[in-house]
Amino acid sequence: MSLSKHWAATLDDYVIDLAWSSDGAMLAAASGNGPIHLFASADGASRGSLEGHEDGSNAIAWHPSQSILASGGQDGAVKFWDAQAVQHVASASLGTAWVEHLAWRVPPKSAGQDSQPEPLLAAAAGRHLSFLRADASVVHTTKPAPKTISALAWQPAGGCLAAAYFGGVCLWDADDFVLQKEFTYANGIHALAWSPDSRWLVSGNQDPSVHLWLPEEDQEFHMSGYEGKVKELSFDHTGRWLATGGGRDCCVWDCSGRGPEGREPAMLPHEDRVCAVAFQHQHSLLATASMDGVLQLWSIDRRQPLRATVRMPSRATKLAWSPDDQYLAVGSEQGIVYVLRT
Repeated sequence: MSLSKHWAATLDDYVIDLAWSSDGAMLAAASGNGPIHLFASADGASRGSLEGHEDGSNAIAWHPSQSILASGGQDGAVKFWDAQAVQHVASASLGTAWVEHLAWRVPPKSAGQDSQPEPLLAAAAGRHLSFLRADASVVHTTKPAPKTISALAWQPAGGCLAAAYFGGVCLWDADDFVLQKEFTYANGIHALAWSPDSRWLVSGNQDPSVHLWLPEEDQEFHMSGYEGKVKELSFDHTGRWLATGGGRDCCVWDCSGRGPEGREPAMLPHEDRVCAVAFQHQHSLLATASMDGVLQLWSIDRRQPLRATVRMPSRATKLAWSPDDQYLAVGSEQGIVYVLRT
């Protein structure tokens, strides 16, 4: 197993977000300075540049079935772009707070063609959570959260959206936007992740720790002892393995059966603090990156899990696997986008 450079491109500022189109044909890269760049995945050829947001872009997200890219920025707006025509098509103003988190509702694969729910975009701006259509119309805005919303995660089964803030997590129904459940957590939450089977909801926390909920069973578990804040979470496609940052080792927890509490995690070492983790979509390779610019690839079910190592000039800010898992996109602090082939 090896990682080789497929292509690379340079932006005008550090890479704040990366996103592959649903068909894998394009990669979008947002720079902290504002512009959003589109690249052909096959060869890295530029497919155009979008102006993004005044004062800076914060997040990007592709529509699950169309060539529509959504972006959120420091101007308090969500903008929608036609990536094929390379043009702006609609905007929604959500106020003066930065739009920092975006997430499309992806219809579950089990849903039939006629029963698939409408794709909706969840957008968090300060304490406010809004649900939007691709034409920028706002379907619903929830009551303000007690604190600034810090993370969003759609349940893979499609039934609800989890929204975190300092003090807890709310589960909002995806159809009528009623508050299903609210979990209290007396600290800051930096990241949220659902297991692919929708069984586990996990938060990475400021205290520093990882907290797990079983929403259907009204149970919760807690793992502490991390070196620092846990901002990095990723489940593998089976839902068994949960990779977490929070120190110089990537901790991989076994969430099968009764769950990870009381079990020892696998420790995947780096020489500097882990800053990004990402499992593939359909396979079990795990990519981890650390502050010293090292990127590593692991097969966690092997006796010797390390598969490949790449050293980059600067740390990774984002990791994103292509939909078919053939390519790993890496955004860097220096503003370089690397696309690596496995």
